[in-house]
Amino acid sequence: MIRSVAVIALDQVAVFELGVLTEVFGTDRTDDGFPGYRFTVCTADGDPVRTASGFGLTPHADLAPVDDADLVAVPAYTHGDGELPEAVLAALRRAADRGAYVFSVCSAAFVLGAAGLLDGRECTTHWKYVDELQRRHPSARVRCDSLYVADGPVLTSAGTAAGIDACLHLVRQEHGSGTATRLARRMVVPPHRDGGQSQYVEAPIPATPDAPTLEPVLSWLVGHLDRPTTVDELAARAGMSPRTFARRFRAETGTTPHDWLTNQRVLLARRLLEETRLSVESVAARSGFPDAAALRHHFARRVGTTPQGYRTTFRDRVPTA
Repeated sequence: MIRSVAVIALDQVAVFELGVLTEVFGTDRTDDGFPGYRFTVCTADGDPVRTASGFGLTPHADLAPVDDADLVAVPAYTHGDGELPEAVLAALRRAADRGAYVFSVCSAAFVLGAAGLLDGRECTTHWKYVDELQRRHPSARVRCDSLYVADGPVLTSAGTAAGIDACLHLVRQEHGSGTATRLARRMVVPPHRDGGQSQYVEAPIPATPDAPTLEPVLSWLVGHLDRPTTVDELAARAGMSPRTFARRFRAETGTTPHDWLTNQRVLLARRLLEETRLSVESVAARSGFPDAAALRHHFARRVGTTPQGYRTTFRDRVPTA
């Protein structure tokens, strides 16, 4: 059972992510029947640090409370290539070794990686940083689509607000669904969000695909996604045999013609769902899918939610006139 929480604030700590941890674990709601926690904000040496927003933060303590905390959390920070305090990394390793929860929010996954806690584990971070995290820590199994990942005592969340989802997961696991749902209502957030973070990734349709030989064909495809096409037709347009076209396509795009075309159609469908009031059936037709069922199938596989769920999430982008 989580009774004590130690938050390690690094220099350039992100205020929102620190605030998420404070809201869930550092706000006393025991009078309303919620569990209470001994909550401590720590820094490497007990001295103040500067936040990413430019103001200073004075901690409660140095790293001493980390050694007996049930949950050790690290909020996001402005990460770079600089050295992290070895005392922080050692404290995180000790916490994991004794079975405490170790939790990173957003870019703080790089701290857990530097401590060696992501080796062989599934994890995630903000979608902007997943490739960098995988490059820096090749033995980690980075999941780019998850809002949060729990692997043993190590919990990592995706960007910013996904920290709320991860915190509620911990509350649900430790205190039950009823408590987590009541807390979510108190915070005016959903107790559980559908889909993964891929629905939030900025993915505009490319104007000019990066493929030297096939660029004219791919550019034509992007402009005619609503048309049914075959590999034979595309190969003829490129002046190649279907087999040569398929080999050249994989060499220049890294995938098959069908997979690339499906991805572009899903990207177009996302844009239409965000920017128009077209029905799902009309979106499917304009995106080149044979029917709404095909759109739903491919949309769910690549975006992690349904077309209607995606539109609901981004309905503020849809014109009202």
